[in-house]
Amino acid sequence: QVQLVESGGGLVQSGGSLKLSCAASRSTLDYYAIGWFRQAPGKEREGVSCISSTDGSTYYKDSVKGRFTISRDNAKNVVYLQMNSLKPEDTAVYYCAAEFLVSAQAMCVREPDHWGQGTQVTVWS
Repeated sequence: QVQLVESGGGLVQSGGSLKLSCAASRSTLDYYAIGWFRQAPGKEREGVSCISSTDGSTYYKDSVKGRFTISRDNAKNVVYLQMNSLKPEDTAVYYCAAEFLVSAQAMCVREPDHWGQGTQVTVWS
């Protein structure tokens, strides 16, 4: 069973940074692509950034390109999302998700099979 636990959310001023972590169950990262999704109040959930399980290729939503960086540490079974230059419109609940052997881009545009519980990110101006 795939288990995902997010951490690192919080309250930050506009222009600041946060680093989210997604701890996956044992060996998940060997076979599963991992993605970060977010849902703001009154809006649909959207894919923010995803990373493949095979070649480490990545995908970013246009609005976060150049500001967010996704990375994975397979030895620790952790995927990170470094978020810099945060804006109030980045405010949302951020979810970590996993899906078996898909590309990063495919993962970010579909509903993955496995989800974490979410972590709140609030950016104030």
